[in-house]
Order: sequence, then structure tokens, then C-alpha cells
Amino acid sequence: MVQTLPQPAQLRPDVLRIIPLGGIGEIGRNMTVFEINGKLLIVDCGVLFPEEHQPGVDVILPDFGYLRDRMDDVLGIVLTHGHEDHIGGVPYLLQLRQDIPLLGSGLTLALVEAKLKEHRIQPYSLVVREGQREKLGDFDLEFVAVNHSIPDALAVLMRTPAGSVLHTGDFKMDQLPLDGRLTDLRAFARIGEEGLDLFMSDSTNADVPGFTPLEKDIGPVLENIIARTRRRVIVASFSSHVHRVQQVVDAAAANGRKVALVGRSMVRNMQIASEMGYLKVPEGILIDAKHATDIPEHELVYMCTGSQGEPMAVLARMANLEHEIELGEGDTVILASSLIPGNENAVYRVIDSLTKLGANVVHKGNAKVHVSGHAAAGELLYCYNILKPKNVMPVHGEYRHLIANGKLAEQTGVPRERIVIGEDGWVTDLVDGRAEIVGAVECGLLFVDGRTVGKITEEDLKDRRVLAEEGFISIFCVVDQNGRVTVGPEIRARAFAEEDHVFDDVRPLIERALAEAAGEGVTDTYALQQVIRRTIGTWVNRAHRRRPMIIPVVVRG
Repeated sequence: MVQTLPQPAQLRPDVLRIIPLGGIGEIGRNMTVFEINGKLLIVDCGVLFPEEHQPGVDVILPDFGYLRDRMDDVLGIVLTHGHEDHIGGVPYLLQLRQDIPLLGSGLTLALVEAKLKEHRIQPYSLVVREGQREKLGDFDLEFVAVNHSIPDALAVLMRTPAGSVLHTGDFKMDQLPLDGRLTDLRAFARIGEEGLDLFMSDSTNADVPGFTPLEKDIGPVLENIIARTRRRVIVASFSSHVHRVQQVVDAAAANGRKVALVGRSMVRNMQIASEMGYLKVPEGILIDAKHATDIPEHELVYMCTGSQGEPMAVLARMANLEHEIELGEGDTVILASSLIPGNENAVYRVIDSLTKLGANVVHKGNAKVHVSGHAAAGELLYCYNILKPKNVMPVHGEYRHLIANGKLAEQTGVPRERIVIGEDGWVTDLVDGRAEIVGAVECGLLFVDGRTVGKITEEDLKDRRVLAEEGFISIFCVVDQNGRVTVGPEIRARAFAEEDHVFDDVRPLIERALAEAAGEGVTDTYALQQVIRRTIGTWVNRAHRRRPMIIPVVVRG
């Protein structure tokens, strides 16, 4: 939605202000700021992985600009669960102030602390459990167990002088969860009886009818695929999907196979999950990937990262023959994840490459090897009917998901004017039991590019796309005092044409254009560079239908 909103007015006492800095209108980068009486509480701080039109970018962060001058007002950061799109940005935020308290479940904080260790940050962590209450300033927090595709996920209820807000984080309502941990509908019912002023709910599957399938149904499918595979099995999943790794371990054990974890984040996260008791591995099943070559191929399962087609992840490197594990006939690759919007092309490229190598590729499109971790429409309707919220603000989803979630709320009796459909940076105030959009703050994308954070502009990305898609041409000339060419033009190109003779036709055009400019009294080297740029730009567009980056250099001799 293209709409310009004014800066919000100064916040009045005992009014709760809600500022989403990421995760609204996108899958990832989840981060919301809550403010009351001059103090701030942050819920989640995740990353978004770049798309093809953002070359060279490692990850994308929420825009911390709103917080940069107010870090001393932050009371704490509540982390709902341990997925990258909810915790991946924490190390970058804590670089602005390292002693902000982190609140989350045991597994969530263990995963965060492992990331922070790599950034040499020692956090102040407070482990919380479902049913626990903590007071931070005017925020009276209560944590509620929810079921998701990672153990130990929590929703958070915030009681404030302005009213109460329930933020679900990511959740679903699997009635037979692998770890026995249900979404606590009793707590939801109690919150509804108490009176809920604002419900902020996961929207990812709001446009999917019915109910999300059970996680337990995946195990037998994996076991059957492994049993039918003649050589190795490679399973790609998110590095924090403990439940899926558990199912792969169990299926491998049932088929007399060993499991090797591949990928730094996969090894790190599963070691943490195992040490904390969330991953239960039978004795002798897990082996170090270094020793996998000592095991017969038909007795081996690799568990790796790369299910979203990430170019540097293990699976993509296997597909491109850039990994020590070389796949071929008789191998089976299982992509045990959903497609995150924007990753489709990258994933299908990896699938094609693996298929060309002879591997049998199994994915959600042709087998039941993954179920979502997000509540579908039927589950969301249950929540609305149990909670009976006065106001609703859909979160975590692309715009169509937010709209679908809002329509579900309306069907259960929430008035349309009480349903807030916002965007990143749009400010909502909760006052007198009413939630309304009151303005917007500046909110863009913060890019992590190697060691650089935030300094990559859209213009930089455009230049990178041109270099990647159209190529690069440099032209070097030496001119005398009268503007005549004495050396050159020397033309070099990259990713455009390999043979120098391609430019034989344009050299005379450049010399003629420079001579004409000199005849008109043009001697400034910058002006002559522009003459060269226009001349070769016109020629290359007409002759080759390309728009490469052109860098002319003119030196006076």
C-alpha cells in the first residue's frame, strides 16, 4: 500500500505505542517496539535473507534508526523462539548497547548466546518459562506456551496501564506435538475472560483453509523414503528445526543408518539442543562428518542446511559440485521445509542441478516431507473465538496474509474498524481500549554486507545488478592539450565480451566524437569522459541490446 503518513504526535502518559520495525508485509525480519511512559520493550529481532535482486548482501536487518538515540530507554528484548527470523538481528542490536536484558525460553537464549559469543558479546539473559510473570517498568509480562516447529516457543501477554496485548510470535495448534508441548488454550481462554485489548497474531498461513497437518505424520514418510534409497540420503532443513532433525535421526536409526550433521550452524544448534535434552539421539547413531567416508553409502544419512537454495549453504554447494560430498545416481535428497516467498527460483535451481547429477529429489511438492509451523485459518478462528479481542493487529506475513488474517477476525465478530492492517514503520497507539494508526516513522532496510552494516544503498544494489546482468566496460584514453587522442582508446570488458575485436567498430566512433568535442572547444577531462560514455552507451545498446556499466577514464598527456 502506497500511503504517506505524518510523524506521530508526542506520546501521552499511559498510552501504549506500537512500532513494527520489521515483519509486517514480509516473511522475516520480525521486530516490534512497544513504548509507554518513556520506556521501550522490544519483541523479537530477526533477519531477512536477501533475494536475487540484492546481490552481495548477507542478511537484512530491521531498521534500528528509531532506536539509535533511545537505547537507554530499552527495558528488555523478549524473544519468542529461536528461529533466525526472530533472533538473528540480536547481535547487531546489542552492538548499540550490550547490557539490554534478553528474556526468552532456555533453548531460545542458548541459541542466541551461541551467536553472541561469535560477536564477542556477553549478554544479560533471563530464562523464562510458560506461566511465569516478570515486571519491566510499566510492562507486566506473562509468558504462554505455544507450539511451533522449534521447541520452547512462547507467546507473551503484556499488561500495561493502556490495556493488555497478546503477541503470539510464531505458533500453531498441533494437537499431537512431537514434544508433547501444546499451545496453551487454557491460558488463552483465561486471557479472554480477563479481557484482551489487542491481539497480535501470526498471519503466515491465514490464507490456508483448515488446520495445519500434524508433525508426527512426517516421520513415517521419511522412514519409508530412507528405506527405499540405495545409496546416501541427504536431508536439508533449517539449522534450528530440532523436531525435523529428531525425525530424521529416528528414521535413520530404524533403517540401520548413521547420521552426519553438515554445516556449521546445523552442528552448533543441534549440539545445543542435544545438551539441553531437546534432541534425543540413540547411542552410536550420530557421527562426525569427517568420518562419514568410512561408512558404507547405504548406511549413511547427511543432515544439512540449504533448504531455501541459499548459494553459500551446504546443499547449493553440493548441487554446484563445490562440496566434498559428490552426489549421483542412487542418492536421495529430501528438502524438508516450506518455500519462503522470494526463494522459489533459488530452490528450483538447486533442485534442477541435483536432478542433473542423477539424485532423486523429494520435496513438499511431491511428498509429505514437511508441514508448516504456522497456524492455518481454522486454528486462527479458534483463537479469535476463545480470546474475543477488542482490537486485532495481524503480524508476521506478507500483505495478503495480513488481509486474510484480518478477514478471519472480522468473521468472528471483531469490528472492521478495530482491525489494524499496517506496514513496517506504521505507528499504532492503544488508548481507552482502542487501537488506531496515528502516523509513521522512517523505516527502511538495513543491509549486512560483509563487515558493513547499513551503508549499502539501493543505488549500490542497482550497480551490482548491472554488473551481474549486463557486464562492465572500461575505456582509457590519453588526450593532448587540444583534446585529440594520443593513446587509445583502450577498451576492456568483463562479463560482456571475451574477444577484443568486438569493440573494433566503436573505437572510430569514440575518436570521432572526441575530435568533434575538441573542435567545439571542449577540453575538460570530465566532459570528455561523458562524451565517451554517451558514445559507447548508444553503440552497445543498439548493437548488443545491453546496458553495461561504463567507466571512461581520460588523462591529459
